[in-house]
Amino acid sequence: MRREDLTQAAALEEKCFGADAWSMQAFADALEDENALYLTCIVEEEGLIAYCGIWRSFEDGDITNVAVDERYRKKGFARLLLRELMQKSAASGVENFTLEVRESNLPAIRLYESLGFVTEGIRKNFYRNPNENALIMWKR
Repeated sequence: MRREDLTQAAALEEKCFGADAWSMQAFADALEDENALYLTCIVEEEGLIAYCGIWRSFEDGDITNVAVDERYRKKGFARLLLRELMQKSAASGVENFTLEVRESNLPAIRLYESLGFVTEGIRKNFYRNPNENALIMWKR
């Protein structure tokens, strides 16, 4: 992700996550943090259509955001970005990956499971609008 992607990333974040969306400033801060990595998918005619990010802490990586424009879902963009994100993070020493996902988001859960993640816990009332638990998933 580059600084010039921030407006589109924040707009996609709002569309995908509503009340739980990160602000443009949060993305800008992440770009400045040497422990964060954000990847984007740009389609020439459309601009930014997907992104994902991770915060690295020693051997652990917390996947923070995975967003794909609704028109481009179920076409493999999230899988492609996540594989690249984990590969790049592993090259910098990350051995374990974690993320939270709405317990009702079955397509995302299936994707994460297909990438080797397993559910290891629940965060009660983690999401708002609607209020919902998050599954805590790990890939070790």
